[in-house]
Amino acid sequence: MSEKPIILGIETSCDETAVSLIQDDKCGIPKILSNVVSSQFDIHKEFGGVVPELAARSHVEKIDLIAKKAIDESNVNLDNVSAIAATAGPGLIVCLTVGLNFGKAMAMSLNIPFIGVNHLEGHALSPKLHSKLDYPYLLLLISGGHSQYLTVNGLGNYKRLGTTIDDALGEAYDKTAKLLGIEFPGGPKLENFSKKGDPNKYELPKPILNKGGCNLSFAGLKTAILRITKKIKTEQEKFDLAASFQKTIEEILYIKTKKAFQEFKKLHPMDNYNFVVAGGVAANQGIRNKIIEVSKENNFNPIFPDLNLCGDNAAMIAMVGLEKYKIKKFDGLDLPANPRLPLDENAKFLKGAGVEL
Repeated sequence: MSEKPIILGIETSCDETAVSLIQDDKCGIPKILSNVVSSQFDIHKEFGGVVPELAARSHVEKIDLIAKKAIDESNVNLDNVSAIAATAGPGLIVCLTVGLNFGKAMAMSLNIPFIGVNHLEGHALSPKLHSKLDYPYLLLLISGGHSQYLTVNGLGNYKRLGTTIDDALGEAYDKTAKLLGIEFPGGPKLENFSKKGDPNKYELPKPILNKGGCNLSFAGLKTAILRITKKIKTEQEKFDLAASFQKTIEEILYIKTKKAFQEFKKLHPMDNYNFVVAGGVAANQGIRNKIIEVSKENNFNPIFPDLNLCGDNAAMIAMVGLEKYKIKKFDGLDLPANPRLPLDENAKFLKGAGVEL
């Protein structure tokens, strides 16, 4: 093994085609040599959501060019790459297969190790791309497909404390945005929409707020939004509803995070507590501010990935690959894609809902 291995990461779990190369700096913190992400917003915009077959086709068309661009930007000779890491799950299987097979082919042609990576583990470890972060820490993973509180005890060692019992938070944002007529992808744009409205105009439900421990539920909130949008007549009322939705989410996360803090402290009595919030929804500034507030009140140190690392990207996949490379945890070229790959191996998926329970 080289003293400072270089890992090439590949991410194609949904609608981003991404390739990145990273290497530890002299302080032992991974340095991003390149991180190229190509999104497919224009392809899926007319459908109001991601169409798996179109997403996979776009990955096939782009991945070779994206890989070449990432390699060129990194100024790394392919002969110096130590291993290839690619997302193995969870995600859309037709999309996962593209990146996984491309990564296997690269590893085989270069005769270097191949490493399959859990997409969620990429989010979980993403703050390590810009800081030293010791285990254990509490994680809130909030994205388009996942919403869960977990203890991060080490590489590959996770314990789920709570999860959504229906919709993921990012999905709730996307569906609310669509009901308000916000162009796809609407979720990330909803916060700006809400800044024009009155957050106290509508009283919205907060499902299972005072029961279910750290578990979350957003389906009832989404239903309430649907009912109200049918009565809305003005643009200002849309702004008000968006603002009320944003405020409601912040209040739900405030209460549920306090409960997660209590559970984490029982499991890990420590002097210093770190709380990582990762995933695409972690870029929402209102949520960040509310998380900072509740963290300070409960003596937790809130940590967020850089904004460009909140969404799906290959740097976080390469990061996990680097961690696994250091302990020689490699995979065979027969590793299959797993669209329901959990972080907590004891977690089970609720059939039909696509969420962990």
